[in-house]
Order: sequence, then structure tokens, then C-alpha cells
Amino acid sequence: MPRTMSVADSIIIDASPARVYEQLSDPTAMGRWSPENRGATVHGDRHDAYVGMVFEGRNKRGAARWTTRCTVTAADPGERFAFRVHAIGLRRPLLPGPIATWEYRFEAVDGATRVTETWTDDRRRWPDFLANAFDRVATGGKTFAQFQGGNIRTTLKRLKAALEADAPGAGN
Repeated sequence: MPRTMSVADSIIIDASPARVYEQLSDPTAMGRWSPENRGATVHGDRHDAYVGMVFEGRNKRGAARWTTRCTVTAADPGERFAFRVHAIGLRRPLLPGPIATWEYRFEAVDGATRVTETWTDDRRRWPDFLANAFDRVATGGKTFAQFQGGNIRTTLKRLKAALEADAPGAGN
């Protein structure tokens, strides 16, 4: 069966596009919302997002733990943030290769922001049957597209809850 190569979902958050971008474009903070990511280490001294920024993400799924190397491919404040995952390993990302691209788009909507998170499978050279078999082992029976769809929904819900709870006047 052919793979689904990309999945996306959106949510409306009661915050400005600039504020949502500021939070999502900080790789060290992603662990606050993601069900798998446990944060990241940014290479270099500059920590505001920019095209070419490299970071290593720490991840966990069940008992499995791994590290990825990522490079920011879009950093347009209040509009778009994206990065590609291009190396993976247990403690250090030693195995290079195209893995995935993550993208976040921000759209002002009636004083709030529609955030759209997209995951794209960059494993284009993998035959579908091999990718599907690997995915089902790695995710406990799902394809990565199905699995990431659930992760995206969880991430967006957690992000919304956190940003709206931290909003000025929240809970008052």
C-alpha cells in the first residue's frame, strides 16, 4: 500500500502569531508540548531561530530513546518555522540521511492564531513495503503518518493549553 507522505493538523490559539512563533521556534522548549520530544541542544551561541540553525533533539517513545540532528529551513517570525531531521542515533545522531521535515505555519484569525503543524516523510528512497513494515514495528502497529497525526494533535492541544494559561489575565 502506498505511504501517506505528509500529515497536518491545525488549532486556534488565543495568542498572537508572534507569541506562538516565539514559543515554537525554540527547539529547547518543544519538550513542553510534544509527546516524544524531550528538548534539544542548539549548536552555537545564537539561540533565536534562523535558517541554518542546527540542533540535536532528544526523543523518547516507550522505552526507546534516540537523538536527532536537525537544521532549520524556515524562520519567518509570526509566519513560518520549519526544520528537517537529517541524522539519527541513540546517544548521538551518527547515522545521516533524510528522515522528516516538520513545519509550523501561523495565521492571524480574529485576534488569535491558527497554528498548522505538518510532518513530511523524507524517506523517499525507502520502498513503501519496507517503510510500512519498519513503521509498524517502531510505532506499535501504525504507519508513521498515522502515528505522527496523533502526535501532532497532542502537541497542538498541549501548546494551546500552555499558551492560553500563560496569557495575561488568564485564570483571573
